[in-house]
Amino acid sequence: MFGLPDLPYAYDALQPVISDRTMHFHHDKHHATYVKTMNDLLEASGDKPTNLEDVVREAARADNRKLFNNSAQAWNHAFFWEAMAPAGTKPDSGLTAAIQKSFEGEAGLKNALVTEGVGHFGSGWVWLTAERGGGLKVVSTHDGQNLLTQSDLTPLLVCDLWEHAYYLDHQNNRKGFLEAWFDSLPNWEFANHQYAAAQGDGHAWRYPEASA
Repeated sequence: MFGLPDLPYAYDALQPVISDRTMHFHHDKHHATYVKTMNDLLEASGDKPTNLEDVVREAARADNRKLFNNSAQAWNHAFFWEAMAPAGTKPDSGLTAAIQKSFEGEAGLKNALVTEGVGHFGSGWVWLTAERGGGLKVVSTHDGQNLLTQSDLTPLLVCDLWEHAYYLDHQNNRKGFLEAWFDSLPNWEFANHQYAAAQGDGHAWRYPEASA
């Protein structure tokens, strides 16, 4: 059984961009439901995997939509929590250079991420990714889709575009949410680690393994 990871900070730590009320609903209800449904599906099938990344990839390969949607959303949300931090962090020199090369600086990256997120129709996620060749790219995915099935991209950061992620605090102002999110909440230390892993230095983040 896969667990619901604890938040890496207090529920009110991301205010005022994301309120504690939103975090309680988002983590304790939305994320928890994805994890429970995924576990129920795995139990009914008799499968006992320990690696959530493999569950997502196999469900995609087998076109098992219900298992894919719930397992991918369980993974996406856990990655999202890690991709945010309440205190100001900064990209290291390697990531800073990559941001400069790909976006001409953080202002260009912010514009690319906000533009992609605002232009994304419906629910989904907007990602900052590292390409296999070393460059950076902003992409969005629909609904529960993520990047685990794309071996040429390593996620560095992600922001949730589902309305439940921001509606209580920002109503229908997705652009305002994305701008405030980029200015205050990216966990650049986490992104530094992910970028290093994409370059072959260490391992990228993985969902906590299932218990026996």
